[in-house]
Amino acid sequence: MSTALSNSQLRQTPLHALHLALDARMVPFAGYSMPVQYRDGLLAEHHHCRTAAGLFDVSHMGQLRLIGPQAAAALESLIPMDVIGLGVNKQRYGLLLNDEGGIIDDLMFVNRNVQNSGDLFLIVNGATKHGDLAHIRARIGELCTIEPEFDRALLALQGPKAVTALSRLLPGVQKLTFMTGMPAHWQGADLYVTRSGYTGEDGFEISLPDHAAEAFAQALLAQPEVKPIGLGARNSLRLEAGLCLYGNDIDASTTPVEARLEWAIQKVRRTGGARAAGFPGADQVLAQLGGALPAKRLRVGLVALERVPVREHVQLLDDAGQTVGEVTSGLLSPTADKPIALAYVRAPHAGSVARLKAMVRGKAVPMQVSPLPFVPHRYHKA
Repeated sequence: MSTALSNSQLRQTPLHALHLALDARMVPFAGYSMPVQYRDGLLAEHHHCRTAAGLFDVSHMGQLRLIGPQAAAALESLIPMDVIGLGVNKQRYGLLLNDEGGIIDDLMFVNRNVQNSGDLFLIVNGATKHGDLAHIRARIGELCTIEPEFDRALLALQGPKAVTALSRLLPGVQKLTFMTGMPAHWQGADLYVTRSGYTGEDGFEISLPDHAAEAFAQALLAQPEVKPIGLGARNSLRLEAGLCLYGNDIDASTTPVEARLEWAIQKVRRTGGARAAGFPGADQVLAQLGGALPAKRLRVGLVALERVPVREHVQLLDDAGQTVGEVTSGLLSPTADKPIALAYVRAPHAGSVARLKAMVRGKAVPMQVSPLPFVPHRYHKA
């Protein structure tokens, strides 16, 4: 029996009616009915985000708050990141780990510290948000107040002209730099804005009450730089930026080192640091970081040497015909105009000179290991 949700069982974001009015093609995603593309199509949407500003509805994602004087220490006991040392209105990327060091979810967290009461604002993935909430409650529920805000809307405005458009509605956002945030107000609604996103471009994520979401989205779409963008272009943009999609490129069987996300683990949490270890899976993760237990497989970028798109689950072979890895995400890059992919391969094949063969419908497509990102990031850091 199929376990797929019917259309009547799918949840709707606060912008559902707006998506329909814009002739979006809707698809099931993370239990929600979500727009995969609009009238102009995926390619046009992708290029518009790279050159102007694209508006994404990401309200399916989970928002929650950890409140109380022990909130930072409590969250730090669950993730291998420096939470205690995070400044007010500063944001970090985090990894929620299981006891084997596998990634339960990746998330963003910001220290809002309202009135010095301890206030951490988290954004987790939509498909995992209920499991994340249960995990967090079970592990640290006695140390801080945990308030899910799953009905709150979340919009992402991405692209080089995003700051121009958003600053007309929210003066002051232009002062933000990458991975910083600020509270804001719009027509009586309380918002929280961070200069972040998942496209590799400059941009913002805006958390706001569900009742204000459609009016605010309409106000953004009225700006000449802004067009709506669906999940299709969101996927191609994040892949060009070399960013992982949870469930494809990372999951509970993947460690941060295997995923090459060790850059997100600050020195204070590593061996020899002032607050080393103390998180689930620390023995495994720190042993891999220090080289005592080298990772057997690693995430790499790949570029096809023939114009053949290579999709997820395609097997990768070495010159001897032995399987050495598997593609986890892949498509024809609209910006680079060539097939790109993320994959996990055996560590000896992860070097910059490695060439592999992807088996696509019985055809061996040569692929070259490539540095990440495929398209340079353009975050606003200063």
